[in-house]
Amino acid sequence: MRFHILTLFPDMVRQGLETSIIGNAIQNGILELDLVDIRDYTADRHKKVDDYPYGGGAGMVMQAQPVYDAWRAVNASGKGRPRCIYLTPQGRRFDQSMAKELAGEEDLILLCGHYEGIDERVLEEIVTDQVSIGDYVLTGGELPAMVLVDAVSRMIPGVLTNDASGSSESLEGGLLEYPQYSRPAEWMGRKVPQVLLSGDHQKIENWRREQSVLRTLRHRPDLLDEADLSYRDVKLILDHASETKDHTS
Repeated sequence: MRFHILTLFPDMVRQGLETSIIGNAIQNGILELDLVDIRDYTADRHKKVDDYPYGGGAGMVMQAQPVYDAWRAVNASGKGRPRCIYLTPQGRRFDQSMAKELAGEEDLILLCGHYEGIDERVLEEIVTDQVSIGDYVLTGGELPAMVLVDAVSRMIPGVLTNDASGSSESLEGGLLEYPQYSRPAEWMGRKVPQVLLSGDHQKIENWRREQSVLRTLRHRPDLLDEADLSYRDVKLILDHASETKDHTS
């Protein structure tokens, strides 16, 4: 999979992604990272890419021409017209289901804004998706782009050393991940749950599922409305709610 990131700060993105698991995947040719410096496409001899907004107001706005030409250079490869994602708080909220959806693409263009934003005309011309990683404002789109690349990359076969990891972690199936433990079996008086030491894989899977459901109920009950719940899961939730009510009565 190829990520084409249009940015004013390619070094910032490079340092954030060319390390650890994502960096290894790039080195092994599983992922490709194409960092496109928007400044390279400005017609201004001083590499200026922004100007004052029409109508007045604080800050500067990125101009349409350099953004468009940077985007066009990516599309000149002749590989069709990849989805172009603009990272903005105004976009659709990024989540695990979107990460899976985007992992099915061969190429993705990620557009990182800066200053007070980007000229609306070029956004209307090239952007296919507006995506937000949360309801807050950052200084630019580089950090959101790195978040998206990291999450999507984990869905690509071969990126994770354990192929099961991408499908058994937090938010998979709409539930939070179960608690994890490692050696030693006892630490500061706290013991690993006995079921995890039993060697009974079915019991372990059942326990993990129950813990995922209960953890989601405690910390993110809003997720349960869309979660893929079995009859057993629903019964567990109802029993837990009944016990909690009894204890507080």
